Amino acid sequence: MGEEKSYQAEIDELRAEVERLRRNKSEVDLAWQRTLLARHEQRPYTLDYVERLFQNFSEIHGDRRFADDPTIIAGMARYHGIPVMVVGQQKGRDLKQRQYRNFGCAQPEGYRKALRAMKLAEKFSRPIITFVDTPGAYPSIGAEERGQAEAIAFNLREMARFTVPVLVCIIGEGGSGGALGIAVGNYIAMLENAIYTVISPEGCSAILWKDQDHVMAAAKALRITAQDLLSFGFIDEIIPEPEGGAHTSHDAAAQGLDARLKPALDSLMRLSGAELRETRYQKFRRMGAVQSV
Repeated sequence: MGEEKSYQAEIDELRAEVERLRRNKSEVDLAWQRTLLARHEQRPYTLDYVERLFQNFSEIHGDRRFADDPTIIAGMARYHGIPVMVVGQQKGRDLKQRQYRNFGCAQPEGYRKALRAMKLAEKFSRPIITFVDTPGAYPSIGAEERGQAEAIAFNLREMARFTVPVLVCIIGEGGSGGALGIAVGNYIAMLENAIYTVISPEGCSAILWKDQDHVMAAAKALRITAQDLLSFGFIDEIIPEPEGGAHTSHDAAAQGLDARLKPALDSLMRLSGAELRETRYQKFRRMGAVQSV
């Protein structure tokens, strides 16, 4: 009897130690775990949400200057009966699709196509809903020659001036200027396991530590999770995901997003064009404020 008690006490002690280690580990690499979930290959992409949330989607192609970038999805649709413009970044499931979609990295013509679509929305007084999911803008020589930085900067300026509601949904990776090029909005929401960052953890580790052994530390230090960004005031809302992540149920993920997106749209549609522009401007002016103590 005494031996059984000794065994049970040892088991309880080991369980407590395992729980302590698990808790400490989760505090260290939680940001990295969310990064991996944001990149999960079965996570719902823009077209998965378009299929589940919108009706009568009619895609727009081309930037009318150079080419059609398949990384950027843009088109008119109806959302709960409301005419809207949908813009988003699309990744691929298999190697062939990933190559076709350029691994979710848009080129200058993609950002110009997005802006062409958004200006149509402005012309016809349609709210704009964007879906952000990209590691970053495509960094090729050709993209730089065609004005990658200028295309993104021009989008930032023009989106700040729109007099229609702009709602931004960060559904996976929000990588640097590649994400921000379609993310200047009145309402910015992030899925629970999405990330939004100025540089990838791998890039940060390579610059600061000259290796890839510190990606977890970099992810934590960058404060890239939805919880961090909400505390800083960079986003407005965190959208809960199904247990285990959005990849476990595309339908449930879409329903969770829909439950928050529709009230936000209804609220913004009550504002005038001037109010929408001013509140959007002030929202971004407040970002990055620091306080000395």
